[in-house]
Amino acid sequence: MKKTEQNQIDMSMSGSNSSTLDLRGRQSVRATFRLSEACIDAISILSAQLGIKQKSIFDHLLENAQVLKSMASELENTKFDRHERIQKTFVISRRSLSFLDTISSKHNAPRDALVEYSIRRLLPIIAKERKKHEKRKELLADISKHFKAGESLLSKAEEKLGTDDLIVDKLQTAISVYKNSFDDIANFIERGKIIEEFRPE
Repeated sequence: MKKTEQNQIDMSMSGSNSSTLDLRGRQSVRATFRLSEACIDAISILSAQLGIKQKSIFDHLLENAQVLKSMASELENTKFDRHERIQKTFVISRRSLSFLDTISSKHNAPRDALVEYSIRRLLPIIAKERKKHEKRKELLADISKHFKAGESLLSKAEEKLGTDDLIVDKLQTAISVYKNSFDDIANFIERGKIIEEFRPE
């Protein structure tokens, strides 16, 4: 076998191994932490408001090794108050858990404390989402009026032209699509009401 061909095979195998390791790092695992109720709520709220999985939030927080190391240095040899904290199991990536365990052990920083303080970094995002939620509710009232006006226009068209008219048919289609979108918007805002009651400690 030519040397160039062997090099190509070696490079291909190396790339394959790298991809395999990356995929294994992305595997989902379950991890249990003892956290404050506020932090557990924060994860649920962001997942609902941003439309992303809780696992993705944890991966975003815990795969930033530099930030984790900085927090671990501050928490080194700190005793983490476990009173009034709730035991909760989450799904996170194997890589995130590995980073967390390694840094926690190396700096002698409580693992639960690292997770707690990592989640607290998200509080400004929740505050921003709370303001956006209020604006969405205001817009929903306007959207509702606009939708009702559309229904009224459809009724008027049916009375003047009959239900089998081409224009009426087009309007019915438009109002039907509008209703689906309106329902989706209303349901999304309803689910977001959890953010109204959120009070960080």
